[in-house]
Formats: sequence, structure tokens, C-alpha cells
Amino acid sequence: MRIVLLLALVATPAFAQSALKKHDTSGPIDVNAARIEVQDKAGQALFSGDVRVKQGDLNLAANSVKVFYRRKGDNPEIVRLDASGGVQLNSPSERATGEYGIYDVEHRLLTMTGGVVLNQNQSVLRGSRLVIDLDSGRSTLDGRQSAMPGTPGQPSEGGRVSGRFVVPERKAQ
Repeated sequence: MRIVLLLALVATPAFAQSALKKHDTSGPIDVNAARIEVQDKAGQALFSGDVRVKQGDLNLAANSVKVFYRRKGDNPEIVRLDASGGVQLNSPSERATGEYGIYDVEHRLLTMTGGVVLNQNQSVLRGSRLVIDLDSGRSTLDGRQSAMPGTPGQPSEGGRVSGRFVVPERKAQ
């Protein structure tokens, strides 16, 4: 079953300053999943079964996504999105993967935990927790285990961040 949910949000997840500058945060969000369970009294909707979320050039994929909202008149206002199970976040220039992801709409923060891998072109960073501040564009990746309740983070190799940065070939002058 295809479920499409169009929501205009104030902000959207992104994981690099370049993607933030190019992304249209006023566009609708499309959600495609095998199933939705709405718990309106609790202000929650759970999408499950190969969930795909898209807004502009940003794409999120996960096994399940829980949407937390509150009512403002007849319209729901999204507070937070929690993704779990094989989370993948893609923009035109970057890709991040992990086991869990939280998009805190109110505080404009995106957090990914659980064996996080961040790719930009051929460069790769690995760690346990990635936090992106959407206001400043600042990203922090660390190797310690997750501090988020209910999300057992996996430490990276030795509890440290590791990376490989590919330097473009320079021609001799």
C-alpha cells in the first residue's frame, strides 16, 4: 500500500552546510510506506515497511519512522521524526547511514547513531554518533556510544572517529 503524506515543515534534515544552502525547506514531505498506524490521542503516527521520506533533494529511508505531532487547529504540527532500522539519509552531495535517526524539528537538530558512516564523494567518516545543527550547519561526529535512551549505539573502532579524505589530484604548474 502506498501512503503519501504532504507536510510543509519549517526545516528539513541535511547533513552538510552545502546541502543546507541549496535545500528548499518550504517544500512538501512525501512519505511512502507499507503501513501507517495513527495514534491521534498520543499525537503519533508510525510508518513501517520500507519507509521512504522525500523532501526536495533530501531522501530518508528506514524500516520504520515514528512521527510525533501536536494539533494546531485542524493541522498537525510536526515536532519530531524518529527513524529506526537501516537508516539512510541522502542529499545530492552526501550520504549518511546508521541504525537510528532523530530529526528534532523544534530545535533544528538531526542526530544519527549506531555505526554511522558519512560519505561525501570518495571521502568517508565513521563514528557512533553524528549530530547536525541545522541553524549553524555545524556537524559533530564522535566515537562514543549513544547517549540517546533506547538506542544502543555501537562504538566505532576503538571508540574513536576514523576517516579517509580523498585529495583531488593537482597538476604541476
